[in-house]
Amino acid sequence: MTLQTDVVIVGGGPIGASLALLLSASGKCVVLLEARAAGASDLRTLAISHGSALLLERLGVSMAALGATAIETIHVSQHGGFGRTRIRACETKVPALGYVISYGHLTAALDARLSQSTAVARYGARVTAVGGTEKYAFAEYTQDAKPAATSASLLVLADGGRGVSPLPGIEVREQDYGQHALVASVTTEPSATTTAYERFTPRGPLALLPNGRDYALIWTVPTEEAQPLIDKNEEEFLHQLDEHFGAASHRFVAIGARASYPLKLRHAKLTGAKRMVLVGNAAQTLHPVAGQGFNLGMRDAWTLARTLADQAADELGSTQALARYRAERGLDVRGAVAITDFLVRAFSNDNPWLSAARGAALATLDLLPPGRAWFARKMMFGSRG
Repeated sequence: MTLQTDVVIVGGGPIGASLALLLSASGKCVVLLEARAAGASDLRTLAISHGSALLLERLGVSMAALGATAIETIHVSQHGGFGRTRIRACETKVPALGYVISYGHLTAALDARLSQSTAVARYGARVTAVGGTEKYAFAEYTQDAKPAATSASLLVLADGGRGVSPLPGIEVREQDYGQHALVASVTTEPSATTTAYERFTPRGPLALLPNGRDYALIWTVPTEEAQPLIDKNEEEFLHQLDEHFGAASHRFVAIGARASYPLKLRHAKLTGAKRMVLVGNAAQTLHPVAGQGFNLGMRDAWTLARTLADQAADELGSTQALARYRAERGLDVRGAVAITDFLVRAFSNDNPWLSAARGAALATLDLLPPGRAWFARKMMFGSRG
């Protein structure tokens, strides 16, 4: 097969689109294959770190243009136990620890940037097969009900772990947490400010992220409780949320549309596929506690683009280039997986001894500003700070 481009990216979400922009800016010829139609809306909300916001700013996507809500303080506590800590942006000398944005607004902004770049974005392209040989990688897809194919020196799977992956040559390991994340927009009295809340409960963490005057709710519950909660009427739901949150700082007065999704720890590794690499959720899917999934994916994209910036076209998918990328990302990925998995296991139980240890840890962290700043920087910028 004759090479048609330098890099093919499967998946045009924020991670794939950001990677396409970064690679095209370094002179690479990029084809992006995205299943959704151009301009398709998405009502989800997304929490991103200050580090990810800086990367998006470099791509010409500003937080102000997205209508982002800044997170200046994160209040961390546990239900039914002592101990709490507050992590503040001013202690880490950044304007905000992170931002809450509309997923749809972000994809629209990145789509607009792609239209101004040299990257070729093909929307409505449903990939049916991918593969790689010693000399090239390829993707087969349908667009407008017509089959097509393209080949490249490197193929990047940024499909979020859906679509065509897993594949032969890709080993996938999954661990089911037995939990669902219930998400919705919730109105409170008083209204949301710039403080986010992470509340650990015996059944799983509950997060409230400021999104304008409301909060984006991420409520972790055992799998069997998710649908019954979604089916409750508004009054019953808010009453149970109030009991679960168990804090007097807010009164819940209204809830928007509710949805849920299963929570798993998923890690994919290439075992035999040639000239292919995985980024973002296609490579690793984390529990939403600490909000590291998207940010880890953005660092994947940035590091891969930097690794390939000076590579000749035929060397982009070489074993040596991809080995350098994996070595560069190893510490950050392992660290993020370990911390999120630890938080889920250590804080999602009602063991009185562990509750006392958690409380002591939170109280100690609250007394150590340098420790809070160190932890915040790791969450914002990854293991390498």
